[in-house]
Amino acid sequence: MRLRRGFGARPEQFSLNGASVAVTGGAGGIGRAVAARFARAGARVAIGDLDLRAARNLASEIGGAAIGVGLDVTDERSFFAFLDAAETANGPLAVLVNNAGVDWMGPFHTGTDHDARREIGVNLMGPIIGSRMALQRMLPRRHGHIVNVASSAGRVPQPGSSVYTATKHGVVGLTECLALEYRNSGVRFSLLHPGYIPTAMTSGTTRPSKLLPTGSPEDCARAVVRAVQRNRFNVFAPAGQGIGIKLGYLVGRSIRDRVLLSMGISKIAADVDPVARAHYHRRVFADEPFGQGSS
Repeated sequence: MRLRRGFGARPEQFSLNGASVAVTGGAGGIGRAVAARFARAGARVAIGDLDLRAARNLASEIGGAAIGVGLDVTDERSFFAFLDAAETANGPLAVLVNNAGVDWMGPFHTGTDHDARREIGVNLMGPIIGSRMALQRMLPRRHGHIVNVASSAGRVPQPGSSVYTATKHGVVGLTECLALEYRNSGVRFSLLHPGYIPTAMTSGTTRPSKLLPTGSPEDCARAVVRAVQRNRFNVFAPAGQGIGIKLGYLVGRSIRDRVLLSMGISKIAADVDPVARAHYHRRVFADEPFGQGSS
């Protein structure tokens, strides 16, 4: 993987053939689609997930050089071991996709500190740990690409997912800073902003309005691979929501909020199937090991 140096430089599109790519939360949802798409582009993929069986099953489905590795993104030793396994199997790390994420939905005052810490640990500390460890490997080689999966909630408020929104704003701030700090290092950064994407994370919810942009895990995977190939920083899935988010900054908060409410943003976390959502909450926020899924 060759990257042209210099702040703001656009490299020629390069081939991912043989590139070593690591994806966290890669066994399901967006992560699964991202891992599969990189593999189709010729990359050698390491899939990290707390659900080791699912990670290995996906690696078998993808075939080739893909490997599945157990990973807890909140644990430094686990993350280090994951990247070591990726490099041992597939060569020097070229791309890291920090995708693992969890979302507790409900009125903010009914949540618990335990749930909030889980979200902060997975959604924000995960990318912090992963980005630092990837940089330590990439900087000496002066090349590499780190993709942090944020969310449309990293740019606009999402009522009923307040802590999740806070963590995704943190991911945006982190990645903005890293891109500027390491602008001449040869390492590049991208931010993915998924909109409403039907995955396990959105279980029990329904699309509240046709006006609310909806995409698929494959839309996200396509955006991530293109971002790496073409050195794009901000990418959105579906792509159209990026226009609305940017316009929101121009018209002011009161108008933006009225538009968001008219699109049904406040209904995502309010109009849920409590049975389906309770299953997700138990699986993701229990004290025992859980599948971190994807943003």
